Amino acid sequence: MTRHSIPVARIFGISIGLDYSWFLIFVLFTWALASSYYPAAYPTWSHTEYWIMGAITALALFVCVLLHELGHSVVALRYQIPVRSITLFIFGGVSQIEGESHSAAAEFWIAIAGPAVSGALAVVFTLLRPAVAAVSPLSALTTYLAYINGALAVFNLIPGFPLDGGRVLRAILWSTTHSLRKATLVAATVGRFIGFVFIVWGATQILAGQLGNGLWIAFIGWFLENAASAQVQQQVVGSLLAGHTASEAMNPHYVSTTTTTRLQDLVDRHILGSGSRAVVVTQDGEPVGLVTVHQVAAVPRDRWPTSTVADAMTPIARVKRIKPTTGLWEAMTEMDHDGVNQLPVTEDGRILGMLTRADVISYLRTLQELAHPRQIPPDGGSR
Repeated sequence: MTRHSIPVARIFGISIGLDYSWFLIFVLFTWALASSYYPAAYPTWSHTEYWIMGAITALALFVCVLLHELGHSVVALRYQIPVRSITLFIFGGVSQIEGESHSAAAEFWIAIAGPAVSGALAVVFTLLRPAVAAVSPLSALTTYLAYINGALAVFNLIPGFPLDGGRVLRAILWSTTHSLRKATLVAATVGRFIGFVFIVWGATQILAGQLGNGLWIAFIGWFLENAASAQVQQQVVGSLLAGHTASEAMNPHYVSTTTTTRLQDLVDRHILGSGSRAVVVTQDGEPVGLVTVHQVAAVPRDRWPTSTVADAMTPIARVKRIKPTTGLWEAMTEMDHDGVNQLPVTEDGRILGMLTRADVISYLRTLQELAHPRQIPPDGGSR
């Protein structure tokens, strides 16, 4: 679950949340349905009916999006891949599936599950239409949901990463090339191209006078292009970090303090004095916790002179730790999942060092320089 989402339920052990942007898109969908779609399709309804049906339809749409994401998540769980959460946001929904699929087949079935659910919903709502034809609001609702679920299935099958169709393409390429990296780069490149197509399409719509539609299409294209570019960059970074472990990038000279240290002394001596953002807390020479800048900042400043580190720290049992043999890419993923900027590196209960995002970025920069060395003049001088 992201830090900008509101938890609302748990289904199959998966946390379901609403991103703050969901409320904006819910209002916009309700307004668009109540002011444009329903008045044009059902001119005899009252103004109140338009708004009630607009809100109900918008809610039903997001329930369908949730079912789409549950399709991905349930199949991922079937393949023993943990699913952290599902978040509904401005572009629909996203499943936080931890880690990559273990095989091309798993990737294919996880990717295709979402569009399959949407396609099945389109069929179900289409079959329901004759049964509710006599009740105008229900007929309107089933008609719209049949259309939108069909459109959702077709749109997501566009073969450009990160859309489901792009993941299906990646699975097919993975099975033929036997390389997840190559398959991802090709699928992401196709995704970038499709994103540019949407941007150009949106621009032509704007020039033709369709400002609202054009902006929305261009916005979707911008989102797809950025997501695909980020995936390409992620693959490049992952390739560079592959085979490198936490022990290579960690800082063995970590800062420590005791549980009785006053927060004001911690700030003056370590946080401001030496620039440390995370300090190991010890008692009788043994690590008992970790205190970070954010935890200190959460304590009112007027209490720093009297509060101790023990009042603000996270007990060591609750601190996420990694082994020296943990891969750097895995370590970065752990930081992202837990929303932290550092991880203690431990072995046999001893802290060997501290690995921070800055350490990984610095190490990555060195790897990039070694992979693409600058030309050195023959005389050994610098340019």
